[in-house]
Amino acid sequence: MSRILVTSALPYANGDIHIGHLVEYLMTDIYVRAMKLAGEDVVYMCASDSHGTPIEVNARKKGVTPEEMVAEYNRRHLEDFTGFGIEFDRFYTTHSDETRIHAERIFSRLTEGGLIYKKDVEQYYCEEDKRFLPDRFVKGTCPRCGAEEQYGDSCEKCGATYDPTDLKDSFCVLCQKHPTRRSSLHYFVDLEKARPEIAKWVADEKHLHPEMRNWLEANFLKNELRPWDISRDAPYFGFRIPGETDKFFYVWLDAPVGYIGTTQKYCDEQGLDFAGYWEEGADCRIVHVIGKDITYFHTLFWPAMLHTGGYNLPERVQIHGFLTVNGEKMSKSRGTSITARTYLKHLDPQFLRFYYASKLGPGPDDLDLNLEEFALRVNAELVNKIANLASRSVALLSKRLEGKTGEPDPAAAELAASALEKVPSILAHYRNFEFSRAMREICAIAEVANKYLQDAEPFKLVGAEPEKARAILSSALAFVKSLAILIGPVLPLLKERTEKMFQATAPWTFADADFALAPAQLTPFDRLVDRVDPAVVEAMIEDTRAQFAPPPGPGDRVTPFKEIIEIDDFGKLDLRVATVLTAIKVEGSDKLLQVTVDLGREKRNIFAGLAAHIDPATLVGRQVVVLANLKPRKMRFGVSEGMILAAEDIDGKLSILGPVAELFPGATIS
Repeated sequence: MSRILVTSALPYANGDIHIGHLVEYLMTDIYVRAMKLAGEDVVYMCASDSHGTPIEVNARKKGVTPEEMVAEYNRRHLEDFTGFGIEFDRFYTTHSDETRIHAERIFSRLTEGGLIYKKDVEQYYCEEDKRFLPDRFVKGTCPRCGAEEQYGDSCEKCGATYDPTDLKDSFCVLCQKHPTRRSSLHYFVDLEKARPEIAKWVADEKHLHPEMRNWLEANFLKNELRPWDISRDAPYFGFRIPGETDKFFYVWLDAPVGYIGTTQKYCDEQGLDFAGYWEEGADCRIVHVIGKDITYFHTLFWPAMLHTGGYNLPERVQIHGFLTVNGEKMSKSRGTSITARTYLKHLDPQFLRFYYASKLGPGPDDLDLNLEEFALRVNAELVNKIANLASRSVALLSKRLEGKTGEPDPAAAELAASALEKVPSILAHYRNFEFSRAMREICAIAEVANKYLQDAEPFKLVGAEPEKARAILSSALAFVKSLAILIGPVLPLLKERTEKMFQATAPWTFADADFALAPAQLTPFDRLVDRVDPAVVEAMIEDTRAQFAPPPGPGDRVTPFKEIIEIDDFGKLDLRVATVLTAIKVEGSDKLLQVTVDLGREKRNIFAGLAAHIDPATLVGRQVVVLANLKPRKMRFGVSEGMILAAEDIDGKLSILGPVAELFPGATIS
């Protein structure tokens, strides 16, 4: 039996994992778990993508070293993945000696093969930031399709690749200023020399989905392959090119080598033969799972690097589409750019695993997370069809029949045989990444089992014919066991809980999905999965929206304007300048000051809620604005004969209003 080595694209150590990233890692984890349950010798390798200008720049902003920032995100990413039940055989980092050694070996082999050459390159330089700008630090308008705000290496809209200097209306993403141009010596891979090997690999039908193969052939292989710039100028966080002092490998050269470096680390730790995985001719099937935005790197550059370097080439590159939420791109302002941590704070990861699996297929189509459908589908299919079959059967068996299963119901034999016939096709769906088809078949089996249980009515028989009821429940629980196994790659926690409930002596594999059940003693029932509460989903959205909301400014704290009034309404207000004669705190009140003011024609007594905002001694002698024709108000401290005007700042502090220059008491304000 040949080995299988599976990878996901390496998460960049510059930010947290979100639900868009999880499409890929859950897709890979489901595939790996399915292969392991099928008895395959399979390992799952992944690592933090740890090099590049963004890490170097952002580490500097945070006041830490790039190594420290990489280590922190490596830890956070692994915590997030673990929270979603994603299990790597090794999660490492590309900033390692293992990856460096293999990257240098590939570079050496490319050089020996005549594929490396050097030439001066005119590139963008930011005078403000005093650095050459890597392609991801330049944005502008795509020279092919005219899409705005595209990066300097490729267009996310049309897929075109180009040099950063080809962009129109370019600007530096660090300071937003237009960069100048300078020349620098760079290293290139002459991909056209590797065309025969690349074209042969792309043409092999088992390597790529037909849609992606056709796209590569139409957009790249029908033309001369562009040389690939594999060097970057200092300052840069990465591996220095051998023999150079200020030139580094471009991150896209050493990032995929991280698959190899991580495997090397794993083999060294486990005492395994590394050559059996990656050396050319090894009996190992390599499967890469990636997003369609990095197809170019994994299907043109990577095969050329591996072939020339003497490594094993991937048997399959499984390419998935992008995630949208409610039919739109993820949005921070709409609360749909949900991090893994925020999701786990609110919802069961089994929900998302099941929903993604129910939507994923082998093609590069985008996946939409419709939050209303998310709740409906999980509740209707996972909870009502699969989990409730277990709860109905186990609850009755435990309550009325000592929790003991017995011989199956002969009437269920045909249903069990029919379900068993579907197992090979479900396994085939997992092998082909046709997870949505696997979920449909599993749910169809669960629907049949639920109908059987409903029609057999064991709850009516348990009193008069307990053994017949036991047989019916035993047959239903045989379905529960096999359904838990078949959906195990998607819902490992549900499978583990079911194994515990059945007191399994060893973890079940696909070979145990036989729709049969030997007499056994079940443990007390434990719910396999709860329902999705739409209110909790909405709370998660609100939480996300709050996380990314900009800090409030003065304008955000301004209370709404009141309704429009007529000029005559304003004319009814008698606003006067008054001079404060006395001001004292009111005994028995924390808020009020008793203020005596001179309004020219008369003196007034006013109770004002200013005690928390001003020292009464500082009021004496000041001129203030008073609403003089406010109806007197009788209070327990006395009668208030007006109102002193004040303004409130964003912190709730009051400032008393008054004239800029001294006026005579009683002067009118209009």
